[in-house]
Amino acid sequence: MDLFLIEQVKRTGHFTMSAHHFHPYYEIYYLLQGERDYFIKDRTHPIKEGGIVFIDKYELHKTTDTGVANHERILLQFEDQWLSPFVDPVCYTPFQSRSKWIALNSEEKQAVEKLLFAMLGEYRDKPAGWKTNVQAMLTQLLILAGRRFMEEPENSPEQANPLQRKIYEIVEHINSRYMDEITLGSVAEEHYISPYYLSRKFKEVTGFTFVEYVNSVRIKEAQKLLRETDLKIIQIAEQVGYEQIAHFGRVFKQMMRVSPLEYRKRTKRKDSP
Repeated sequence: MDLFLIEQVKRTGHFTMSAHHFHPYYEIYYLLQGERDYFIKDRTHPIKEGGIVFIDKYELHKTTDTGVANHERILLQFEDQWLSPFVDPVCYTPFQSRSKWIALNSEEKQAVEKLLFAMLGEYRDKPAGWKTNVQAMLTQLLILAGRRFMEEPENSPEQANPLQRKIYEIVEHINSRYMDEITLGSVAEEHYISPYYLSRKFKEVTGFTFVEYVNSVRIKEAQKLLRETDLKIIQIAEQVGYEQIAHFGRVFKQMMRVSPLEYRKRTKRKDSP
């Protein structure tokens, strides 16, 4: 991906992202029309028109259908280098917040949409000085959002219904114990529900199957170890919960389209001066 990307997409009918999703750059998702359920890290957030979502780097996320057809959104992605090194820390507040999203009032919607459509035009036409102009508008957008996050309390998970709270509890279990042996049966038994019921409701609440989510968490952690340590591949496989390195390699390549070794080589090359 380039350092910066912005696009507007309108979808007709029903749509759900087909796979896990996490990446080494920031993402902003603005819903112009429709409704979406947005799973981020360990919570599902109901997003409606005028909702804006902030995804941190390497944060697992996925949008799913709510049963309401048709939606239109603007998606903005950028890497650290796109912002000035002197940018105010408030700009990173939306990405570091537990809530991850805000519902804009009519005045805020007008201001945010003006910035987003202006950025779309600059990115599409690329007139002289477009990068500097987009950087300035992106900074304005992040300051506006950052102030909102600082002014109001974060959305409480207690607002979820009992079923969602149970699934969120299981998601937190997976996030904290991904390095251990985790099976649908063992987790269902520990949380006093049937495996069939857990399997069905886990997908309903998160948009992931149980196995998809476990593998996504493990592979995300494996990526971090591949980037930031010199541990051997077999050691990384064991640390993220895979007893067999061959199984780890298959799952990693299926999800990332490259082997663990190739992923390490690519990230090392990218970080080289």
